[in-house]
Amino acid sequence: MAGIGVRLNRIFEKQSIAASLVGFVYGSCITVAPMVLVIGVILLMEWLLGFDTLGYYARELFSCTVLYTFIFALLSAAPFNAVLSKYMQDAIFEERYQDILPCYYLGLVMNLSLSCLLGIPFCLWEHFVGGVGVAYVFTGFCGYVSLVMVFYSMIYLSICKDYGRISLFFLVGMGVTFGLALLLRFRAGWGITESMLFSLTIGFFLIAVLEYGSIRRYFAKNSNRFWPVLRYFKKYWHLVAINFFYILGLYIHNFVFWTTDMRMVVADSFVCNQPYDMATCLAMFTNISATVIFIARIEMHFHEKYKAYSEAVIGGKLADIQSAKRKMFREIAGELLDLARIQFIISVVVYLGFVVILPRYGFAGMVMRIYPCLAAGYFILFLMYAGILFLYYFNDMRGAVLTAVSFCVVTFLGSILSTHLPEIWYGLGVVAGSFVGWCIGYGRLRWVERHLDSQVFCKGNLIEHGKGLQPSSKVYEKALSD
Repeated sequence: MAGIGVRLNRIFEKQSIAASLVGFVYGSCITVAPMVLVIGVILLMEWLLGFDTLGYYARELFSCTVLYTFIFALLSAAPFNAVLSKYMQDAIFEERYQDILPCYYLGLVMNLSLSCLLGIPFCLWEHFVGGVGVAYVFTGFCGYVSLVMVFYSMIYLSICKDYGRISLFFLVGMGVTFGLALLLRFRAGWGITESMLFSLTIGFFLIAVLEYGSIRRYFAKNSNRFWPVLRYFKKYWHLVAINFFYILGLYIHNFVFWTTDMRMVVADSFVCNQPYDMATCLAMFTNISATVIFIARIEMHFHEKYKAYSEAVIGGKLADIQSAKRKMFREIAGELLDLARIQFIISVVVYLGFVVILPRYGFAGMVMRIYPCLAAGYFILFLMYAGILFLYYFNDMRGAVLTAVSFCVVTFLGSILSTHLPEIWYGLGVVAGSFVGWCIGYGRLRWVERHLDSQVFCKGNLIEHGKGLQPSSKVYEKALSD
């Protein structure tokens, strides 16, 4: 994210309304544009291809296929992304560029293996029990695997700060998806859902190929050293737990409501809860601007204070170190508060817009009754994630794990409880889980502030740990003169 922060800093330095607008648009395009682009293309295809003319079963089968593709592609990548990102960042810092491709290939095999372990049994069940055609099931599975590759390769391009290229690849892929869907439907005479699903699969695969080609362009040499990558999973298991429980917490409340009487089962395979899932989507988009604000206002400003503190530790006086430390943590508190203030204003405006506009387009009833509580929960959730990222800065892995696990567990338990409450309180599990996670994360930041001196100056090793013979305890030997 530092690459975005540098560019945004240059834009906002002009301190004008136009510069602020350009900075916000740039940050939005870099961070959330790919997902918005995919959703926009799907909606446009549905409109032009006459998706609403299909029967209820065909429409829900396609919608559930796309929903499951995105959710489980993210979940299957969650255990690997953070550790592989850490390994790649260390390799780049140490200028071991030849070790990047082994990391990429090994991580890809591990990610695809887990994805297939989850996807193949489900697809077999979908065909033999649900009665869905082989071609449709196989196309959906290929789209799922392609999206897994897309999400996985995005890690490497993000670390290379090539965010603009990611957005460009999504633009090309979704452009091909849209054009191919029109050709298959109106020229080849394919069915509506078949045209859309096959085109999405081709689009995702094209994005994955373009990302892979860009990675190979950055890193041409291959050292074939795979064992160091595996050792990172043992050394940094905290990152596996943090990322997995955070991603799981984002969807675990949906899974709970998929087990209630409101659930809908499609083809004896797909389970969903349309009102709750739609309200969740609206709540996420209500607060998604927090991602852009976090990049623009927190990382951009905090990086300078963090750099000043690091330089003071290396060569400054005690007074300079203490002063830089106080400024750094005041910056954290101030920027978190500003994030909450600005995002609250944006969320209120978006919420009012949704409440006024969406009922005119069929989004009413139970969806709008569930939506407010979930919107409040996602507002707190994004603040909590900002706290987790700050804990990364100070290498407080224990605090980050505790934050992510508590968020996931409390969200799960709270969602079970909220299923017995009125509809307006269905999102109470997300609110409770996010609030508990935020409190723990912020508490750990204050703990880090109190114990930062001991962590920086009292932990470390003069001699690197390793296996082998113990070094000699003899420091020097004085030779006696004749």
